[in-house]
Amino acid sequence: MSGQSQRLNVVPTVTMLGVMKARLVGATRGHALLKKKSDALTVQFRTILKKIVSTKESMGDIMKTSSFALAEAKYVAGENIKHIVRQNVLNATLKVRSHQENVAGVKLPKFEYFIDGETKNDLTGLARGGQQVKSCRAAYVKSIELLVELATLQTSFLTLDEAIKTTNRRVNALENVVKPRIENTISYIKGELDELEREDFFRLKKIQGYKKREIERQREAAKAYADEKFAEEISLQRGVSLSSVHNMLSLASQKDEDIIF
Repeated sequence: MSGQSQRLNVVPTVTMLGVMKARLVGATRGHALLKKKSDALTVQFRTILKKIVSTKESMGDIMKTSSFALAEAKYVAGENIKHIVRQNVLNATLKVRSHQENVAGVKLPKFEYFIDGETKNDLTGLARGGQQVKSCRAAYVKSIELLVELATLQTSFLTLDEAIKTTNRRVNALENVVKPRIENTISYIKGELDELEREDFFRLKKIQGYKKREIERQREAAKAYADEKFAEEISLQRGVSLSSVHNMLSLASQKDEDIIF
């Protein structure tokens, strides 16, 4: 039963053998393509991982710089500066949009920020702290840019991780289940076809032997019939009995081994 579970349940015919060979070729090509896809995704995965590590390392420095810039703006312009900034801002000027990139058949999301509209904060910090407010805004814009990039990398990282797992499962299934099962099925069909060929050969040999024996029997019967007819003709011509004629023919057919010609 274990041998049958490792092969497909098919009828061992020449047509099915061709079908199995075609399926094996398809499985081999699919395995090679999926293996290349897995390698490409793994390379992209490692590249993104390196970018995530470097981005997170620089993220700490940029967020620290932004926090210091905010503290300087509050110290110079006062605590009420955040309310003044909120009053001047009606709509967000920094927005994020997304699109997809195709990497080896896997669609990776990519985010990018863009500026929509103008920032109306010309009068913010006019009395005091205007320069610090602008520096704080520039620092946080740079932080947002880095955060958007980090979001792209993290999302692509998770998507690639799942795609690599799925691809590797398919590669392992083709390599360890599908291809061995088809190969065992092909071996089974070839063995059954060889066994049928041996049976046909044995059957033909038996038929040829039977025909040969039948021809020999018919030949002996024809010879006996011809001898009998010849004996009857001699018996009628010479007027002797059939037994005497048979004795004469048997003596004539015998050869003396002591006489050398």
